[in-house]
Amino acid sequence: MDIVLPTAVLLLLILSALAPFIQQAQSQRAGWLMAILPAGLFLTLLGRLPAILAGQVFAYQLPWAERLGVTFSLYLDGLGLLFSLLILGIGTLVLIYGGGYLHGHHQLGRFYAFILFFMAAMFGVVISDNALTLFVFWELTSISSFLLIGFDHEKEASRYAALQALLVTGGGGLAMLAGLVLLGQIGGSYEISQLNQLGDVLRNSPLFLPAFLLILAGALTKSAQYPFHFWLPGAMAAPTPVSAYLHSATMVKAGVYLLARLSPIFAGTAEWQMLVTGFGLATFLAGALLAIGQVDLKKLLAYTTVASLGTMVMLLGWGSDLAVKAAMLYLLAHALYKGALFLVAGAVDHETGSRDVSKLSGLRRSMPRTALAGGLAALSMAGLPPALGFIAKEVLYETTLAAQPLAGWLTAGALIGNAILVAVSGLVGLKPFIGKPGETPRHAHAAPLSLDLPPLLLASLGLLAGLLPMTLAAPLVQASAQAALLQPLKVKLALWHGLNPMLALSALTLALGAALYAGWRPVWELTARLRWLGRFGPAHAYQVGLENLRRFASWLTYRLQNGYLRFYLMTIILTTVALAGLAYLRGANEIILRNDWGTINFYEIVLGALIILAALTIIRTRSRLATIAIMGIVGYGLALIYLLYGAPDLAMIQFAIETLTVILFVLVVYRLPKFTRLTSPPARLADFLVAMTGGLLMTILTLIVTARPVVPHISEFFMQNALRLANGRNVVNVILVDFRAFDTLGEITVLALAGIGVYALIRLTIGRHEIIIPPAEEED
Repeated sequence: MDIVLPTAVLLLLILSALAPFIQQAQSQRAGWLMAILPAGLFLTLLGRLPAILAGQVFAYQLPWAERLGVTFSLYLDGLGLLFSLLILGIGTLVLIYGGGYLHGHHQLGRFYAFILFFMAAMFGVVISDNALTLFVFWELTSISSFLLIGFDHEKEASRYAALQALLVTGGGGLAMLAGLVLLGQIGGSYEISQLNQLGDVLRNSPLFLPAFLLILAGALTKSAQYPFHFWLPGAMAAPTPVSAYLHSATMVKAGVYLLARLSPIFAGTAEWQMLVTGFGLATFLAGALLAIGQVDLKKLLAYTTVASLGTMVMLLGWGSDLAVKAAMLYLLAHALYKGALFLVAGAVDHETGSRDVSKLSGLRRSMPRTALAGGLAALSMAGLPPALGFIAKEVLYETTLAAQPLAGWLTAGALIGNAILVAVSGLVGLKPFIGKPGETPRHAHAAPLSLDLPPLLLASLGLLAGLLPMTLAAPLVQASAQAALLQPLKVKLALWHGLNPMLALSALTLALGAALYAGWRPVWELTARLRWLGRFGPAHAYQVGLENLRRFASWLTYRLQNGYLRFYLMTIILTTVALAGLAYLRGANEIILRNDWGTINFYEIVLGALIILAALTIIRTRSRLATIAIMGIVGYGLALIYLLYGAPDLAMIQFAIETLTVILFVLVVYRLPKFTRLTSPPARLADFLVAMTGGLLMTILTLIVTARPVVPHISEFFMQNALRLANGRNVVNVILVDFRAFDTLGEITVLALAGIGVYALIRLTIGRHEIIIPPAEEED
């Protein structure tokens, strides 16, 4: 077993816990120091690329909840390696960048802790082999992203965006869990590597389609696919390092990872190709069209990220070997240029105090390193040679042209979307740095090295990967595509493929994009006039749905939590009757007819009748003392039943409890107000009927349990093992303090907490009514 994988997750979690203390001890160099661990892990995993290309996988397994099929199993293949390198590599740069961007922030230590916690969770997602383990890490990414998006929690916009992202992605995650459970039940295993080998068996199950739709919901919400895309632009309320890391390079690609990982199971079916390709194309076009109407640098990048995620999903949905290769290549190129551009936008905002692209210009003189990073990254985003983005765009067009019978539709959609991306790349990577310097809230000056080095490295790597594609990009693309397809695959990447239709489409894309960039302002003004259409969009539907949910919750709470104990009891009893009664009534009737009643003794009839008459008398009497005395009769009657059926220890306990209860009631009854009836006769009749219904249900359920016990020989087990396993002859006591020790401990804890609460209330009451006795006067 490979011990490096769990050790890496554990070390990241430990570093996350220690991050605030490291920040306090080394405030100037904390980011650089903490970047050492992910950088070391990055190099360690990168060294495994040759072995993975040769077909080797690295796995680790630790039994967790074996009876439930849950194993803490980790699995590193080519697909997991590509994502792991992006997570650890870009995470290293974000730690360095965050230290400079948030320098002097009073919660910088908390930022480091949250980023490292997210890094560990995301790393766990992409190396998990057990589906349920993957879900645990998946939800940890949602929780950590909630904390990071809401980092500036004093701002209402940050809190709203964090909650929105949590609700959308968390809801999709719960749907995904149901789908994974169905998949595991069909295949008889929760190990993804095993399920991927059972594609034919899984596809023949009637539960296959529900499982696919549920898992698809989780992937679409996590990767911000239309109509769930709106949470990603809203998450731009987070600090820029968070946006660059979570919402460009890592978390939003978790859905893409999930689709690629499970594609051996789902790909090839009509549902997969229609739905996944359709959602991807719709998201690609929606993200691109919405991007052109923005002026905020981060919003521009956010909507183009939505478009790029749609491209990856569309390619995975088509599912051919060429499409999967294109998806992996596009994923790598996008992570490099979009991560760099987000960091460039953050540096511009940090040094100028503005992200408004309509007002930013001429920054190349005051921020030359930032301008260089932005230009290199924009080169790749626009798909210009020799950047890696150019090769990715060429392979994308090659895929769409070969996608018969939808080649025309997919190619047209890709052309429109890519042309808009060219224009946006000019707006974010070129326009802020050319022309005459404009007015900014803060005097523009060069960013510190910690803000310029990370985007420069990412943008330069995108350029080098384009110049040396077979050395830097092809091995990763080949390893990841082979893992997604579960078959050998040769990947050949080059800047020049000769004169072909793809090159013509690239030239047309650049021409359209340049024209759109030149006429950007009229286009932006046109989109501004159409923003009223947003009230019919998914974002507005989410807001309306959430508000209606709150209103329904308030209405339901007012109806159910009205402060009347009687109403609470009736609600609980009627709900129990409705749910349990309907489920068991038919089976109970059958069991009652077969039940062996045996011989009923006369004294049993008398004792049962006495208890029933006492209970009926309680609801008729108007005297509290009489009520207490009759309640004692009911309790003592139960004690006699225990005694008659051979349980003297239980009988003695019941006698003691009833005696103590009667004494306590008598001692406090005089403190209560005068006994009055607060209900009318019809209400009391309703109480009687509800109580009788509840009692009847419990009687039927008792007969069911006694006639057909779940564990037939449990009594014999306790009788035989009480002395041998627990060294006790009193079986009841052994059950309470040994076999059910934690249950008993829980009951004792509840009672202790209740006692503490009562004591605190008494002390509070005494403190409010404390009597102050004045000092005695001295005698003359």
